[in-house]
Amino acid sequence: MITVHHLENSRSQRILWLLEELGLEYAIVEYKRDPDTASAPESLKKIHPLGKSPVISDGELTVAESGAIIEYLLDKYDGEKRLRPTDGQELLDYRYWLHFAEGSLMPLLVMKLVMMKVPQSPMPFFVKPIAKALTSKIQQKFIQPRIQPQLAFIEKTLGEHTWLVGETLTAADIQMSFPLQASSTRMDLANFPNIARFIKQVEAVPTYQRALEKGGAFTTL
Repeated sequence: MITVHHLENSRSQRILWLLEELGLEYAIVEYKRDPDTASAPESLKKIHPLGKSPVISDGELTVAESGAIIEYLLDKYDGEKRLRPTDGQELLDYRYWLHFAEGSLMPLLVMKLVMMKVPQSPMPFFVKPIAKALTSKIQQKFIQPRIQPQLAFIEKTLGEHTWLVGETLTAADIQMSFPLQASSTRMDLANFPNIARFIKQVEAVPTYQRALEKGGAFTTL
């Protein structure tokens, strides 16, 4: 039995979706975030030293990191290669998006989230205008100029076909679902209709909906 160590409002939601898509049985162990810091509880460190989610246990094996978990599950359980191209440009594109999600897009989205939260944090009243001005400048000069080209590239790709790698769902779409959902809550996607369509498309997939029922509603922190 596969066990998903599932932290609320986290990237482990997409692992539940993958398991549903693969038709595998699994158990969920739920963890709550600290209400003050939003950090995972110390109990998660008993599963993996870094105490991060997602983490899965499969028998005696423990696998952490979304991309590594996806590759492990596909290697072991996707014998028909339904969720991963086998060769050619599609395989290269699949690998690109699988790693792009966490290697390129999510770091900027996390940075943007931090910059959004800093001015809302408790601080002396005379410091707040400085914090607001500083974080606004960082977003304007550093974050936005780097996120916009990435979103434009994703928008163009999704304008060429239904999913990121073609006309059928792959695990790369599952991996990319979280950062694109996160982008929709942190910025205006009015100029990115294909990304907005992709998010609606993801959320309409029956296996995604089943994963949501089991893992619970979540927000993209």
